[in-house]
Order: sequence, then structure tokens, then C-alpha cells
Amino acid sequence: MTIYIGLLRGINVGGHHKIKMADLKNLLEMMGLQKVKTYIQSGNVLFESEEDAEQLSKRIEDELNNTFGFPVPVVLRTLEKLQQVIEDCPFGTDSLNEGESVQVAFLRGEPSKEGIDHMYSYNHELEECKIIGNEVYFYFRKSIRESKLVTQLPKLRVPATIRNWKTVVKLGDMSKTL
Repeated sequence: MTIYIGLLRGINVGGHHKIKMADLKNLLEMMGLQKVKTYIQSGNVLFESEEDAEQLSKRIEDELNNTFGFPVPVVLRTLEKLQQVIEDCPFGTDSLNEGESVQVAFLRGEPSKEGIDHMYSYNHELEECKIIGNEVYFYFRKSIRESKLVTQLPKLRVPATIRNWKTVVKLGDMSKTL
């Protein structure tokens, strides 16, 4: 069995696309996924499955759409991949000053060279990104809400969902105990 971390994009944000975590857990269990656990209301779920990640994410997306009536992109990472994401973080996370944050955008596919170059062209002293594989690491010296860099993420032309560093680490810890 493979341990997966499922990251659902755009649910329970600003009162839109509401999905209760208990309902999400029940749906995934009815799909035959094992040891399902959710974390906070922003669409983080851990589970075990023998299925391939690509077909599994499609199946979950189809079930979410059928059950809740709106599309929800799903990005999956294995336990091993999430641990690698945590190890690969190019920014210091132990001593962030007030207002600073590290965020990770999890991409569902490989970004293009042009998209990567475009993202890097927006790096500057207040915000920067580093792209490693299918993850974009962001370091914000001010709030992400004022970021011009993060608004360029669609230029990578692959579905993405962002999590703050605290959530990424918590999901890593939870997945180790699944």
C-alpha cells in the first residue's frame, strides 16, 4: 500500500465550494481508500491505496464533482515525495520574522522552461521563488496577499495548489504515523 497525501484545490475558501472534512473522509472511504485522515478545512487528506497516483487523482476528482457538484483539482504526493519536498526546501524556516512566510505550490505536472523563466523574472528582495521538480517554494518577506509573484503561478500552465510551510510539515508528520 502506498501512503498518499491529497491536496484539494480551492475548497472552503471565502465561503465557496464548501466540503465538510467528515463528508470528504466518508466519500474517500466509500471509494475503498484506507486509513483516511483529514487535516484542517482547506482540503488536506491522507490515505493508503494500491492505485497509481494519476488514475487515483482522476477518480477522486470525478467522485468529488459527482458528489458535491463542482470540480475540485486534486494533487497527490506519496509519503516519500512529501518528505523529499520538506528536505529540499531552499529557504530557512526555523527563524522567520513576523510577516515572513514560506509557502509551497504543489504542481500536478512538470512546468515548462518558459514558465519557470517567467516565474524567476518576478523574484526580488521582498519575495522570491525556487522551483524544484513539481514544487514551487515561495519565500515572502511580506504577506502573500500582496504578492505579484504568486499571481504568476498560472503561467506555469499546470494545476497547482498552495500550502503554508506549517501545513506541509504537519502533513509530513501525520503521514509518518499513518
